[in-house]
Amino acid sequence: MKKISDFILDFFSDKEDPEEIGYDPVHVGAMIILVLLGLSLTFWLLWALLVFGGGIQAKILPLIQVLFTSKTVGDFGYVGYPYEMGVFEGWVTNIIALVFSILVITGIWYIFTYSGKKQ
Repeated sequence: MKKISDFILDFFSDKEDPEEIGYDPVHVGAMIILVLLGLSLTFWLLWALLVFGGGIQAKILPLIQVLFTSKTVGDFGYVGYPYEMGVFEGWVTNIIALVFSILVITGIWYIFTYSGKKQ
C-alpha cells in the first residue's frame, strides 16, 4: 500500500527530474503546425498532379500522339482554351504541380545529400 501511495504522490508532484528532457510547448505546437502544413502541401501536390482533370498520366499519351502522329488536339475533344479542352482539361494545374513536385524532390535530395557534409 505504501508503494502505491508513493507512486501516486510522485506522479502528481511538482518536482521535476533534472535528467528528464524539458519540452517547450511552443516548439511542440509549432512542430504540429509544420507537420500539418507539410502533409497539406503533399496532398495538394499529389492531388493536382494525379487526380485533377484526369491527372497528368491521362494527358501524356494523347500529347505524344499529337506531337508525333497525324492526330490533332481536336481529335481528343479540344475546342478552345477556356471552354472545352477534352482530354487536356486541367493541364495547367498538372504542369504546375509537376514543376513543384520536381522542385520539392530536388530540395529534399539536396538536403539529405549535403546537410551532413562539412564545407
